[in-house]
Amino acid sequence: MENGEKLYLYPLWLRIWHGINALGILALIFSGISLHYSDRGALLLNFEAAIAVHNIAGVIVTISYFLFVFGNILTKNGKYYRVKTKGLSKRITKQIQYYISGMFKGEESPFPISEKRKFNPLQKYSYIFVMYLFLPILIVTGIALFFPEMIIEQVFRISGVMLTAVIHGVIGFLVFVFLLIHLYVASMGKPPGKNYKSIVTGWHT
Repeated sequence: MENGEKLYLYPLWLRIWHGINALGILALIFSGISLHYSDRGALLLNFEAAIAVHNIAGVIVTISYFLFVFGNILTKNGKYYRVKTKGLSKRITKQIQYYISGMFKGEESPFPISEKRKFNPLQKYSYIFVMYLFLPILIVTGIALFFPEMIIEQVFRISGVMLTAVIHGVIGFLVFVFLLIHLYVASMGKPPGKNYKSIVTGWHT
């Protein structure tokens, strides 16, 4: 992308989804932490409020997830998530090297944003894992915990409810870690707030 060129990478529907999903995920994280440590007192929310917030946010995130999936099916935004295995390891290695040393030496990004490529390889496959693996697992286990009668009583002599809760908690933690990394990487724009501005206006410069 030429310096100063503007690309419209974030259509209105995607920006609306991003905002709703971000607020929903944050609500799930804060309420989930409150539920996890409820035996130690109300860290962020009391137990009853945490359950209500978690359930409502869970429904919102589930609905917004389907908006994301259908949006990618019906619009050209889906092309940015197509898997290309040829040369994948070399591309990822090159991006890791850039993050470890190249960016601190003032080198240009090996995979600059363009109309054909919105994400670098690490971003792309991280998003694929989170959006098409982690979130579906989180949603399915969340629904199962909301309706525990649906869960198998025992799985290899382990309580089905406990196993589901553990999976839900572990995936939730991984999504939380991803969110922190996502916010950090987004701050790498020049100036630092450029990428945050892009997701509000839709335009990347």
